[in-house]
Order: sequence, then C-alpha cells, then structure tokens
Amino acid sequence: MPTSIKRILVTGGAGFLGSHLCDRLVKQGHDVICLDNLFTSQKSNINHLLERPNFEFIRHDVTHPIWLEVDEIYNLACPAAPGHYQYNPIKTMKTSVIGAINILGMAKRCRAKVLQASTSEVYGDPEVHPQPESYKGSVNPIGPRACYDEGKRAAETLFFDYHRSNKLNIRVMRIFNTYGPRMHPFDGRVVSNFIRKALAGTPIDCFGDGQQTRSFCYVDDLLDGMMALMNGPDDFIGPVNIGNPGEFTIRQLGEMVIELTGSKSEMRFLPPTPDDPSRRRPDITLAKKHLNWEPKVPLREGLKRTIEYFRSIDINSFRAPTPHY
Repeated sequence: MPTSIKRILVTGGAGFLGSHLCDRLVKQGHDVICLDNLFTSQKSNINHLLERPNFEFIRHDVTHPIWLEVDEIYNLACPAAPGHYQYNPIKTMKTSVIGAINILGMAKRCRAKVLQASTSEVYGDPEVHPQPESYKGSVNPIGPRACYDEGKRAAETLFFDYHRSNKLNIRVMRIFNTYGPRMHPFDGRVVSNFIRKALAGTPIDCFGDGQQTRSFCYVDDLLDGMMALMNGPDDFIGPVNIGNPGEFTIRQLGEMVIELTGSKSEMRFLPPTPDDPSRRRPDITLAKKHLNWEPKVPLREGLKRTIEYFRSIDINSFRAPTPHY
C-alpha cells in the first residue's frame, strides 16, 4: 500500500496500455478512475477490475468536458493505429486537442499532476536517426497521417503552454511502438496484425518492401518508463522518449513472427502507404539519465509472450473498431 493514496484518472484506461496501467495503480492501492469511450478498446480488458473497491469505470469521450476530483491524470485517450485514426480524422484531431484542453482544465482546477502520452509520430518521417527529443520532426501537415501526428504535436504545445502560463505540473512522454498481451487483435498495429494472420495461416501483408524500420518496446518496459516519469523529479517534465532502441525491419519482424508461431504464412508485399516513416528508433539518453530507465525485454521474448496471449483468446469475440481491419 502507498503511504499516500492518490485519486488517479486514466483516460483511455480500457485500452491496451491503459488497462495494464490501471492494473498497476489498483494493485498499489490508489483510487483509480478509468475513463474510456470504448471506440478502439474493449471492456473485457478491465472486467477483472470492476469489482475492486478502488476502481471505477466511466464510459465517456474526452472531447466532452467532465468534472472529477483527482490528484493525478494519465492522458492516454486516442486511437493509435493509422486505419483507426484515419477512419475519422477530424474526431482524431478533436480527441488530441479538445481532449487535452479538457484534461488540462481539470488538472488546473484540481492542481493535479498530469501526464501526456505523446508519440514518436511527432517526428514524422525523420531526417535525424536515431531521434532525440531535441529533433523537431519532419511532418506533412496536410497528409493522411497528419490528424494524429499534428494532433499529438498540438497536444504537446498545450501541455507546455499550461505549464508556462499556469505553473501546471506536467509530464510529456513520446511513446515508440509498444506491444504485448491485451493488444486488440484488430487494432491495426503491425505486431497484432502479423501475429493474428500468422496464427490463421493467411498471408501477412507488408506495405512497402519491408525495409522500413521500427523499434518495439514490450508493454511492461513501457509502463516502467511511464510511471518513472510521472513519479520522478518535478524538474524533469520531458518530453522524453520511452521506447526500445533495438531497430528491426518490418520484414525481420514478419519472419520472426512466422518462426515463433510455426506458421505457414508468407509475407505479401503491397504498395507503401503515404507518409509512412522509413526509419524509427528512439534515442533514450534522457530517459537513462533522468529516470534511470531502459527497456529489459528483448523482442523475441516479448513476441513469445504476446503470441501466447493471442493463442489464449477467442478472436471471434473481438469487434473490429473500423472497417479497415
């Protein structure tokens, strides 16, 4: 039990990352409010918490104001896969911007500490590799991914403006590709797509030649970094990269998934998607220095755990959030 029980709000709390975060906070004894509109998440992620006396679920959209009394806020609400955030790009931008305004307004009124789950997408298709937090990015502001990229960039702007104007205690983390158990099988992320199709024995679609790179961080490592930032010194507010600096091509990822699942699936290469970053890898120097954090779970081990989870669920019980998947 913590020495001081806090009232903690997690927006997007029924999602992949949010539900794992709620697990940790509930276990620590905090009074946890999970807020989610269940667009790309499933209530089943938090069913095991619903009877806990220190957990509350509110079905609500962050683009609409809500009045709560809290001590800390983790703002995780936003669809994170291209097919989902492009399904309704205006709503995606509203979620990032209006959602941030609503959450920051609550934090200002309550004098709550608030963390923004930003993204490596703020770097766009980077011209600097690996990407340090000082790099300002190369983003197409009118492209099909801009609703998410620019929405998250605007949210960061709002967080720092509230910090400068209102002395708000903020934290900003830039999340690189994260994976693990409880990923929605139809969330559109590359890891879940590849595993789902490998287990079904269907072709694994790769957009482009497969040489574009990503860095994959296991969920437990990501949450260690997130909580280290929230609970860290007030003189380090970010932005800070939280991700695994191991760099793999999408083709390597597909081949590893096929090997670990024992699948007979083959990779199928399709035309590349617009503005898809060619390389992505975090520079985590700041996280190591200020948070004493670095990831521990190698990709192969993390994929084994994730595949085991996918084998344990009934895919047919999951609803695809949009027609894209």
